[in-house]
Amino acid sequence: MKIDVALRDGVIAIAEAAATDILEVYARDFDVERKQDATPLTEADLAAHRRIVAGLASLTPQIPVLSEESAETCFALRKSWMRYWLVDPLDGTREFVKKNGEFSVNIALIDDGVAVFGVIQQPVTGLVWHGAPGQGAYRREAGSDIALHTRMPASTPLRIAASRSHRDPRTEAVIARFPDTEVIGLGSSLKFCRIAEGSIDLYPRFGPTSEWDTAAGQAILEGAGGAVVDPCGRPFRYNQRDTLLNGDFFACGDPALLHEAMA
Repeated sequence: MKIDVALRDGVIAIAEAAATDILEVYARDFDVERKQDATPLTEADLAAHRRIVAGLASLTPQIPVLSEESAETCFALRKSWMRYWLVDPLDGTREFVKKNGEFSVNIALIDDGVAVFGVIQQPVTGLVWHGAPGQGAYRREAGSDIALHTRMPASTPLRIAASRSHRDPRTEAVIARFPDTEVIGLGSSLKFCRIAEGSIDLYPRFGPTSEWDTAAGQAILEGAGGAVVDPCGRPFRYNQRDTLLNGDFFACGDPALLHEAMA
């Protein structure tokens, strides 16, 4: 699917507007609620959700939207969607609450189960990453797009992302398979962006994530030459099951790393 300039820039503008709403909350005291799964929720999540859903409805009224904050949409309905927007209005709410800046806005377009376009915006820095498989990936700074490419071949020290909020023995085992590594802690979908621009090589993830956590990052990373695969080496696909939870995955810049990472 070819992503045209009007659609690309329209989605980026929506992400930037959501970031403005997020930063308004970030700059002051705010309450933190807990959802049924014990994950945090703030008024910034909800403000960004409303902004994005309204913006996408105006930009592409024929394409439905599935947002983390409207995830009650049942599979019986969404399985009929050939194309839809998959949104995390505020990815990294834990990082938002910690006020460390490592949170993002994620918007992805899914077409027949494939993440065909993604936008990730980091509110604190104003940086935007966008990309589409087969069409390139870019970091937008001050209105200019810088083309991104993963680091291939990956060389030592291998730079491996490990979430500050989620670290387990299986992640440690992957790190141990590579003799010379630098472990980098980074929150939210920003890890995919760093792999896309070549500053991180590998992100192994074990344990729960949701489809809106990975879709935009996958589109950008694949546009830059990387991959997001399950433990059998199959590319991630979306809206295939009743659950919106992902299984384990590996995101990498150089696909040649996967054989050893998954050993």
